[in-house]
Amino acid sequence: MHNIKNIRNNLDEFKSKIQSRNMDINIEEIVSLDKENRTLIQKKENLEKEKKDISKSKDKSLFEKSKKISIELDSLAKEQSLIKKKLDKILSSIPNIPMGDVPIGKDETFNKEINKFGSIPKFDFNARSHYEIGEKLNMLDFNLATKTTGSRFVFVKDKLAALERAISNFMIDVHTQTNGYKEISPPLMASDDSMYGTGQLPKFENDQFEVKLDEKNDRKFLIPTAEVILTNMARDQILNIKDLPMRLVAATPCFRKEAGSYGKDTKGMIRQHQFYKVELVSIVENDKCEEELNRMTNCATMILDKLKLPYRKIILSTGDMGFSAEKTYDIEVWLPSEKKYREISSCSSCGTFQATRMKARYKNKSNETTFVGTLNGSGLAVGRTLIAILENYQNSDGSVSIPDVLKPYMNNLDKISNN
Repeated sequence: MHNIKNIRNNLDEFKSKIQSRNMDINIEEIVSLDKENRTLIQKKENLEKEKKDISKSKDKSLFEKSKKISIELDSLAKEQSLIKKKLDKILSSIPNIPMGDVPIGKDETFNKEINKFGSIPKFDFNARSHYEIGEKLNMLDFNLATKTTGSRFVFVKDKLAALERAISNFMIDVHTQTNGYKEISPPLMASDDSMYGTGQLPKFENDQFEVKLDEKNDRKFLIPTAEVILTNMARDQILNIKDLPMRLVAATPCFRKEAGSYGKDTKGMIRQHQFYKVELVSIVENDKCEEELNRMTNCATMILDKLKLPYRKIILSTGDMGFSAEKTYDIEVWLPSEKKYREISSCSSCGTFQATRMKARYKNKSNETTFVGTLNGSGLAVGRTLIAILENYQNSDGSVSIPDVLKPYMNNLDKISNN
């Protein structure tokens, strides 16, 4: 969430930055509510001082006046609370402001490619889609999942289930043993406070799976990404600067309604309600976010380099970034069946935006208490990595070769086939 003091002191710049994110905010309403809130606070403080002075004087003739002040204070407190809630509600729905080098644009067409890596495979046969390959192997079953659960789910079977698990274990090993992340096995449900802290609530509630509990006021949600739980590990804390950076990694299922994606990627595993992802989270000193973003992105691309999968790196425009992000790099892997690159990782710096919502702080080198910087990224989406391997390592006979780095995780199996 935005600090109202920063908005107040940089009004024109803030308005311009938010407009670049395709959001038209009523800045006059924000200014008016802020002014009204501060006026009420000042009135409260003046009355509290007057009441305190009366109490100190011990003058009984002022007793009735003190009672009237108490009634007025109670009324002012209620009024100020309502104004503050209204202001906070508006502020909580405004996205993060972008860094200066983020391309300005309304949507993904304004994203900019930075570079490409790897060699695109050339086949002497028509490249099949991942779902054609998986169904011919009898190892992906979408129809059974539709029958047992519904659309946008899949049964992954036999050797492909083993490959999916191998991919996840390989990623975790690289990130913990080479990239210095600490592995966490977190809860798969988050409270509404945690979802608010990372920016999923209140704006994106329609995309979340809420779990109905007996306690009506105790709201829980299935995590849309491990980012929610991992980042909230710093909530309501003042961290020691010596403990920064905190680098965390988790392999978890993720759950999303995919609201607004009707008709998109209806076939296959690209866009599902349940999927596995290895998530990277960093909590750093707030002046080191950009440096950490580059490091995190390199950790994610390292996985693709080791798997020898072709990919490209792009920077997202202001109109395509996530709500909490100030700068995002997407990594897109090549899919031969579609003859194009598709997202497999998104690495974002959120600056102090999430930390402000979570009250996650640290004492800096000047011993001042300030908000931490938070970052998150996929390292990688496991299902999409499985898709990329199926398509880029497919053979003419319908079998799929296993990347060298994954063979030790697959009992040194060379390929997956029906035989």
